Amino acid sequence: MQYLLMICGDETAAEHRNDGCGDWGEEMERRGVILGGAGLHPPGDATTIRVRDGEVLLTDGPFAETKEQIGGYCLIECADLDEAIDIASRHPAAAYGTIEVRPVLTFEHP
Repeated sequence: MQYLLMICGDETAAEHRNDGCGDWGEEMERRGVILGGAGLHPPGDATTIRVRDGEVLLTDGPFAETKEQIGGYCLIECADLDEAIDIASRHPAAAYGTIEVRPVLTFEHP
């Protein structure tokens, strides 16, 4: 099953400025569970898009006013939620931020 790890943190925190995920990424590659992932530019570089009554509405920056923002993501494949939680708990960002683990929807084609 595939899971998306959304890595969140306070962009002003010193820990958030760490580059990469160190040995965690290498270990997950060895285990064969990483399908992809990347860090993201700061929330101030975001553009939020909504369509209301046929009109495209753009907002600079993140839509949500919150201290923690998504700073990166990883797509993993593992046996079940328990394994996904174990993998996420080992990510360095779990020690200073939040990692949301969400199953990826799959659609069967006829």
